[in-house]
Amino acid sequence: MTKKEILLAIETSCDETAVAILSDGRDILANVIVSQIQIHRQFGGVVPEIASRQHLEQVNRLVDAALKEAEVSFDDLSAIAVTYGPGLVGALLVGVSTAKALAYSRELPLVGVNHIEGHIYANWLVHPEIEFPALCLIVSGGHTALVEVTAHGKYSLLGQTLDDAAGEAFDKVARAMGLGYPGGPLIDALAREGNPQKLPLPRSWLGNSYDFSFSGLKTAVLNYLNKSSMKGEEINKADLAAGFQASVLEVLIEKTVMAAKNKNIKTVLLAGGVAANSALREQLRKRCERENITLYYPPMEFCTDNAAMIACAGHYHYCKGERADWYLNAVPNLRLF
Repeated sequence: MTKKEILLAIETSCDETAVAILSDGRDILANVIVSQIQIHRQFGGVVPEIASRQHLEQVNRLVDAALKEAEVSFDDLSAIAVTYGPGLVGALLVGVSTAKALAYSRELPLVGVNHIEGHIYANWLVHPEIEFPALCLIVSGGHTALVEVTAHGKYSLLGQTLDDAAGEAFDKVARAMGLGYPGGPLIDALAREGNPQKLPLPRSWLGNSYDFSFSGLKTAVLNYLNKSSMKGEEINKADLAAGFQASVLEVLIEKTVMAAKNKNIKTVLLAGGVAANSALREQLRKRCERENITLYYPPMEFCTDNAAMIACAGHYHYCKGERADWYLNAVPNLRLF
């Protein structure tokens, strides 16, 4: 009987400390996460030094908790996978150092994983039937990109944001509106109560390119808020949230469908933290149905940062014989394409 491949993964790129254990790349034996949102909310965003210290306090405890939940020991593991970029350098160093120490002490292979690749592979956790080629729309706080995936580990960048990422724009607009942090879920919820047509806001199409730009839209919202404040006018926050969200989503969806049609790709993947946005999931699903395109997106719990997606991506690297050496280091600006 063939021994199952059991991989432990660590994710500490930002403000979630996460450890997961997967069997054969998809069977989740454990997936534990500690979020720091409540700590950083008072500052209106992630404070890197605080994030790093929180990871130091949590990571070893979570490794023990994951092993206990999975009912396995270090002797059962095939390899250790870890996010080594992109992300906050101090936060990444905690995960990388922990993974290297565990792998070295237990004489286990070490696999380095790109955080963005992890988000893409969150889809394979629940959709093993995905066929290539596929087009992936990656939308998060730090990244917005359209990527063609031709095989496991084979990516081609079609377009990306030229300024603010979509998630970053959500956070900045939410902060300006006094909604709090993180902005994405707050605007998503508030937009359901508003009229997206009441306050028309600009869309940046950038011609026929697959690139994105949300800085102008963010500036338009800030200008509207400033002018309203100067005139003493009351703001309908629900209408503003709905109008802003509609502007972002229309560009994301139309450029994704345009790229899929131009490339004759019939499979679209949604990935990243903003993939949890309910309006984006529903509107993109309907748009893809009209174009006879198959859309896949992860369950909500795998959209935000987690270690199960890192373990899944690590599984495919491990199966191809790819290993990191003991010089593996945190790379805050690590590129995938």
